[in-house]
Amino acid sequence: MLDEQAKKTILRKIPHGIYICGVKDGEEVNGFTASWVMQASFNPPLVVNCVKQDSKSHAMIKASGVFALSFLEAGQQEIAQKFFKPQRRVGNKFEDVEFYLGEETGCPIITDSLGYVECKVVGAVEQGDHTVYVGEVIAASVHREGDALLLESTPWQYGG
Repeated sequence: MLDEQAKKTILRKIPHGIYICGVKDGEEVNGFTASWVMQASFNPPLVVNCVKQDSKSHAMIKASGVFALSFLEAGQQEIAQKFFKPQRRVGNKFEDVEFYLGEETGCPIITDSLGYVECKVVGAVEQGDHTVYVGEVIAASVHREGDALLLESTPWQYGG
């Protein structure tokens, strides 16, 4: 029998970075705070990005087949906070966050981030309440050096 409290406690010990996932569908752009992200292959370069199925961003990735991950620096918790709530509740999440559109995907990239990867979706597993999108990295850049923002350094919990 599954011990729910033990499951929650131990799964929250999996370390996660915090990223802003930029998405687009046509001319519309959106972004969300992503933490269930990891590298999955060297050749070709693949990342895995798990996205909540009932979100607007999930539908946008499914429609466009692309996304970008901006890597936040330790101390950029306030930027991550802006992208937590659904777009329908907060409107344009990018209105006071400087960004530009990626050359390969057209997805929004946070200007004041450590850097980014742009990805085209090459696979998806729709199980549970999140879809595991497998993205091939088709562009990447480093804006500056620094330590990545980690979920464990914030008061937030996403897991369990």
